[in-house]
Amino acid sequence: MSGKIFAGQLRVFPTPRERSRTAVAQPVYLLADSQLLFRRDRGGAFLRELRGRLDRPHPSAAYVGASNGDHPDLFALFAAAMEGIGITRVRMIPVAPTLADEAFLATADLILLAGGEVERGWKAMQANGVRRMVLRRHREGAVVVGVSAGAVQLGMAGWREGEATPDSTFPTFGLVPFVVDAHAEDDDWSTLRHLVQAGAGSVRGLGIPRGAGVLVHADGSVEAVRHPVAEIAFREREVTCSLLFPASP
Repeated sequence: MSGKIFAGQLRVFPTPRERSRTAVAQPVYLLADSQLLFRRDRGGAFLRELRGRLDRPHPSAAYVGASNGDHPDLFALFAAAMEGIGITRVRMIPVAPTLADEAFLATADLILLAGGEVERGWKAMQANGVRRMVLRRHREGAVVVGVSAGAVQLGMAGWREGEATPDSTFPTFGLVPFVVDAHAEDDDWSTLRHLVQAGAGSVRGLGIPRGAGVLVHADGSVEAVRHPVAEIAFREREVTCSLLFPASP
């Protein structure tokens, strides 16, 4: 293993297919947990930036709780975070959505994929049509946010709980060209390292520590928020870990 340190933004190079898919899209937000949604230091810069991307005076926000079984208390936390930036039109999109739920999601300006169990949530979103609607809204310019398991789902692949092997992985949204993991810094991102090594250069990993986030912009640049983020890659026959530092603390 080797390590390198970088600061600022890391430029990644998506394939032509990825570039065409995200050419007019908003950044994809990947959060290790919900801390940034309630962070108020420096005038709430993160939330202000997020709200500023919603250009309608009264935007709507959809919460997809499939990964945690539509836990009402977690939805209440999301609603409180949205109220803090002036968004009061919020709705949970449950595992069994009604026509009204689907109509709300079809026009939502912000969509948050909640934390929980990656495989559980992914299977539910495939079965109930939410996967397709999220992809469409992203193409249409909605802001998409993934928290913990939701962040993993927005990457290239998920894996079964406790079975992070190449055989146990499954393709996910692929809105960012990385395999993503969250709050696994205590074991030095061993899952990401294993999956990247098994891919022998075909995939890269993003490890987002507790309290941190990542913006993956439409032009392919990656921006760390609050704490350094690990980029895991396979270069010259070895796994490397590069630290991407935020522009400001």
